[in-house]
This record gives sequence, C-alpha cells and structure tokens, in this order.
Amino acid sequence: MTYDAIVKNGRWFDGTGAPSQIRHLGIKGGRVAAVAAEPLDETGCADVVDAEGKWVIPGIVDIHTHYDVEVLLRPGLDESVRHGVTSILVGSCSLSTVHVDASDAGDLFGRVEAIPRRHVVETIETKKSWNTAEEYVQALEALPLGPNIAAFIGHSDIRAAEMGLDRATRKNVKPTPGEMASMEARLDEALDAGFVGMSSQQLMFDKLDGEACRSRTLPSTYAKSKERSRLNSILRKRGRALQGGPDVARPQSMVAMTLSTLGVFRPKLKVSLLSAADVKAIPGIAKLFPVMARTVNSLGGDFRWQHLPVPFEVYSDGIDLPVFEEFGSGAAALDLANRLDAQQAMLTDEAYRRRFRKDYDKKYGPRVWHRDFFDAEIVDCPDPTVIGKTFGQVGIDRGGVHPVDAFLDLLVEHGKKVRWRTTISNHRPEVLNTFASDPGIQLGFSDAGAHLRNMSFYNFGLRLLRRVNDAVEAGTPFMSVEQAVHRLTGELADWYGLDAGHLRVGDRADIVVVDPAHLDETLDGYAESPVPEYDGLSRMVNRNDATVPAVLIGGRPVVADGKPLPILGAERTGDFLRAS
Repeated sequence: MTYDAIVKNGRWFDGTGAPSQIRHLGIKGGRVAAVAAEPLDETGCADVVDAEGKWVIPGIVDIHTHYDVEVLLRPGLDESVRHGVTSILVGSCSLSTVHVDASDAGDLFGRVEAIPRRHVVETIETKKSWNTAEEYVQALEALPLGPNIAAFIGHSDIRAAEMGLDRATRKNVKPTPGEMASMEARLDEALDAGFVGMSSQQLMFDKLDGEACRSRTLPSTYAKSKERSRLNSILRKRGRALQGGPDVARPQSMVAMTLSTLGVFRPKLKVSLLSAADVKAIPGIAKLFPVMARTVNSLGGDFRWQHLPVPFEVYSDGIDLPVFEEFGSGAAALDLANRLDAQQAMLTDEAYRRRFRKDYDKKYGPRVWHRDFFDAEIVDCPDPTVIGKTFGQVGIDRGGVHPVDAFLDLLVEHGKKVRWRTTISNHRPEVLNTFASDPGIQLGFSDAGAHLRNMSFYNFGLRLLRRVNDAVEAGTPFMSVEQAVHRLTGELADWYGLDAGHLRVGDRADIVVVDPAHLDETLDGYAESPVPEYDGLSRMVNRNDATVPAVLIGGRPVVADGKPLPILGAERTGDFLRAS
C-alpha cells in the first residue's frame, strides 16, 4: 500500500487506555490504515513524521469551548490545535449561534464570555447564512475547518429566538404552548442534525450585554422545571447529553440537575455539570464532587462533572472579570462597563465603597472567588511601585487603607491599566490528582475562545500529561500515562458519541506527537497574541512549541514544531462530527 502519511518509531497510545507500544502508523484517506511493529514502506509517501523518542497519541478532545464566533472568522482555531486539540465542542453554557439574530447573539456572548460585543454582532450579521440546525452544520462544513467541530444547541439560544430576548428574560413570563412546542421542535431538529445534546444554564451571575436587556441573567435561567423537564425528555429519548451549569448560590439547583440523570420509569439522562473545582473560598466542597457522582451513578445514572485539570489562574484589566458578577457591588460596576464615566464616579462614591467593603468582608456562603485582595497580585500598572504587590499590601503601604479601597483607588487612578492576577481554584495538586483519576469527572472546561484577557488554558491536556508523567517518573503515580491519554481522548469521544479520540486501524487519523522531554515548566507560562479579527485585541495564549513536534488532522500535517502550517485554516482538514 502507498500511504498518504506515516508516523514512525513513536510510542503509540490508542486512546483506550491499553498499554502503549513502539509502533509505525500508516495513514490513507484520512484514516489509520496500519499499525505495525515493523517499519512501513515509505515509497510514494508524501509525509513521513519520525516520532522516535516521542509519544503518538490521538488528538485531544476539548468538551467545553466558546469558539462559536471565532470559528466563523478563524476556522483553523490554531490556538487550540497547536497544543494537540483536534476535536472541539461549541455551544456551551446555553449559548449558541444557531437561531438568535446578530444583536441577541451579541447580548448573549458579550458580557458572559467577554468576547467584544461589537465583533459578535458584526460576525453574525456578515457570516450567518443559516436558519436551521442542519443549515448551520452545512455552513460549518463549508468552512476550511482546522479541527473537528461538534456542537450543543444552547437552551438560551432557542428560548430567546422563540420568545424574543425581552420576554425570555422576564420572571413572570412563561412560553406559550406554541412556543414550547417550537422549542421542542428546534431541539429535535438539532439532534437530527447530529448535535451532541443541549446546554442549559442556571448560574445567576451570567449577565446579558447590550442595552435592551442589560444585566438580566441568561434566558435559560428563567425556565421553570416543567420547561426543562420537557426538553430533557427529548434528550433522554435520543440518548444525548445535557450540559448544565447549576446556580452556585442555590445548592438545590445543583442537586436537582444532578438527580435529573436518574431514569426512574424513563430512560436515564446523560448529564455533565459545571464544574468540579477545588475552590479556594470553600475548600471542603472538593470532597463532595466525587461522592455525588459516585452516588447517582450507583443508582443507575450517567453523570459526570466537568473539570479543568490545572490551577484556575485568572487575570483582570481593572474590574473586567466575571467573578465580580457574583456579588451586588461587583455586578453594579460591571453594569456600567459601557459607561466608563459613570463607573468611575461610582467607584469614588463612599456609599458604594461601604457596600463593596460589606460584600468583600462576607467570607461565608457559596461563591467562586475567595474575595481576598491579599491574594491578588498586581502584574502591570502605570505606577511601578505597586507592581508585584497585592492590593492588600498596597493598602498597608498607604497607611492601613482597607484592601477594597486600595483596589478601587488604583482603578480610579489608572482604570484598565491596572492588570492583576489571582488563582481562584485548583490550587492543591493532591486534589487535582484525585479529580483527574475519578471516573465521575470529565477533563476539559478550557473555555477556549472566551475570556480573551482573563485566562489561557489552551494547553490544559499537555499540562495534565506533564503532571501524570512526573508522578510516574517519581514513583508516585496516581494514574498511568495511558489512562491519562484515554481520559483526554477516547473516553470523552465515546461518552459524547463522536468519531474521534482513538488511533486504531480504521479510526480517524487525528494524531498528536508529544515530546515528553518538553513536558516542562514552559507549559505554565502565558504569552499574548493579537487577534486580527477582533481589531488586534491582545489575548492570552500559551506558547510551548517544543512540546508538540507535530499534529495531523484527517491524516494531514497542520502543525510542525509547535507552529501552525499554512494549510491550517486555509484548507479543510476537520469535519463536523455528528453524534452517533
């Protein structure tokens, strides 16, 4: 046989968790045609990758992204692909661009996901050529996709499109029988088109952008239990997944969404919830996630938590960080993000400051952010004397000023030029290792494509592999490298019903070559890179080029020495993956 590509001499992982072996892979027609112990005939083969001393793994599956807008502008999605991600799920957190118009899409994505609203609106206005889920799939397939794309249909998307954004975000308004039937029909239609399921959100600090409905929560948060149950029943019948985000301030929301997996006198429901995290503010809750998953699955459920398997470090320019949405004074400041003069006036007002200090000093109850300005380091500021210090230390230096006032004073003085960082969760390695090896927890939740100035987890899979490999080499393994590869690839693809995540004969030839010698500290750093499609906005990215010598999608090389090749985003290498 003449092969289109050969990857030779590498330590091959098939994505099932089976023992790895030195093998030679032959690729033909975008599929793995041979896995051989002996060298393959290279005659006539255009692309030969020598992987000696390296790992050959299936492409990583990223189950939680917000690339819905960027994929229309930059279909190569190179920031993920260059780190070994070859299959990407869009439509998370109840948000998708299948049915809403441009203005509503801007309101849905702009503030919640920190994607500049103007660019969301302009993209949908100029790129949208679809009115149905199947037409959306066809539009994606017409793009020069780099990675494979799979999709959830967003509950907020179909609710806003059917009821109108204003009615869909009013507490006392329920969908009419006709509107409910139409929402069910839209969901069924999306599942017919191969969507993996529906995403829904109950988290109450995700707020709308724009003017008409500004600062209301997402449409799906207004849905009553009957509406959610009717949509879930369709997912049950079809064997598709519900991705959900419970309201962290209401434990009953988490319990209800978890228990919805159970199938008493009905089919069980696949449920994946956001998110298992070792939250600094509530350290004890980390023990609850595995127990909840184990309990409901022992009762016949099919439940998973989503988990980011790396420290959740976030950056902020001034107060532009979603965690401020979770308490009243913080949300009030973000309400005025499009009126900076009014925001500045509010930040100087003593009554507002008293309110902020009161919110800050509340240290108990459900929360995401620890609200500790002594654990918030300033990394850039026009005043060089504060760089490298925490806001708490700045307050001490200024004569014992309250940390909140030190923070607000700097914002009044310098606005968004004050850049700072903190780690919100996943700070204890031993807890991360427990989560990473727990069968009730899925590894993903990168949020790639969103929060461009806040965080950068494009290489989360590589960082997990480093931690696993380091433990194995130290003689203290918490899982094998084979198990880690399986958890990032085949396990996820199988659960969502996707043709991805494996490297056996007949499987898709989505291949990543990893150099274990460069699974090192370079993975922890971040850089910044402008996004031309967003007027050159500088986004946080990862740059560890030596770790990934090669990536092939559909058997075609798209990354070499960690850098995207010209083919990526210029010619189609990925497919829309329809759920089986």
